[in-house]
Amino acid sequence: MARMGHDDMRAALIYQRATSDADERIADRLSKLVDQHRTGSADDDDDGLSGQPVPVG
Repeated sequence: MARMGHDDMRAALIYQRATSDADERIADRLSKLVDQHRTGSADDDDDGLSGQPVPVG
C-alpha cells in the first residue's frame, strides 16, 4: 500500500495482482536477455537489436 500510495486496502489488492504480473514479465524478459548475452545468441522476437550492450554517454 505504501509503495503504490494507496490509502484503501481494497485499492491496494486490486492493483497488487497487476503489479505482480508486470514484475514477473519484466523479470522473465530480463533473464532471457541475460541468457542471450551469455550465450551470444539472439532471439527472433526481440526488438531487432543483437542483444549486445550499448555504451552510454
